[in-house]
Amino acid sequence: MKKIAVLLSGCGVFDGSEIYETVITLLAIERNGASYQCFAPDKNQFHVIDHQVQQPVAEARNVLTEAARLARGNVKPLSALHVDEFDALIVPGGFGAAKNFSDFAINGADAVADDEVVAFCKAFVRAQKPAGYMCIAPSLLPFVYGQGIELTIGTDADTAAALEKLGAKHISCPVDKIVVDERHRVVTTPAYMLASSLSEAASGIDKLVARVLSLAN
Repeated sequence: MKKIAVLLSGCGVFDGSEIYETVITLLAIERNGASYQCFAPDKNQFHVIDHQVQQPVAEARNVLTEAARLARGNVKPLSALHVDEFDALIVPGGFGAAKNFSDFAINGADAVADDEVVAFCKAFVRAQKPAGYMCIAPSLLPFVYGQGIELTIGTDADTAAALEKLGAKHISCPVDKIVVDERHRVVTTPAYMLASSLSEAASGIDKLVARVLSLAN
């Protein structure tokens, strides 16, 4: 049975991992006959958002602790990774991927990434194992793969331009499709960058999971 590492950035679309994307991803992994283990960085979130009013609140939350809410407690810190135990990496979106993995949501083309998160993702690159990134999570890819990585975040021109300044090659993509960088064995899909429903998000995520698993040795 293939096993997938799933990297989470917290719990909640505006300050952590997008919950629907994560659940769809985990379900798709199981439906494809594979298993998963969730991971998250053990550090404070960039900020905390009250999701009802969509405004920051004056409190601090830990990314790993919040990710445990989403993973039903079954989440490990990045330091616990043994990459040889896994066949691939998948990273759901949510603004946490662009706030807690890097500061792309704030600084765009001038963003910097979290060193521990980048090292975690690069472990799969060094091991020549495939990866899938969805929604805004592909904003991490230039830091992991460097110049020329092919990816999509959908069709948003400003976000695409910022990613291209960081060295990526952006390819516009509808919600129900995927972009595959064959050379780097990386699959991306827009998910909730474009989706307006669970079923729309699932249409691309299901394809991403299936393709990542097919690329895994």
